Amino acid sequence: MAKIKTEDRNDLEKGSFAFPNERKEPLENASHVRNAIARFNQAKDVTNEERAAAWTRIMAAAKKYGVEIAEKSWHEIGKG
Repeated sequence: MAKIKTEDRNDLEKGSFAFPNERKEPLENASHVRNAIARFNQAKDVTNEERAAAWTRIMAAAKKYGVEIAEKSWHEIGKG
């Protein structure tokens, strides 16, 4: 995965993250989208509403960067 320098990460808009309030899981390229999916269940102290919103952002970023996602819902992550 391509790393983002701290100063570049700090410059990202809130909407550039799967979990914007926590500024976790940037969605800047295909690699980051795949990483956000892999780490999705590791997010702590987020509500189900925040998870649903994060999933929506991840799905949009996946479409933008051509990442195929097998799961149709965030509830399916890690169930396979």
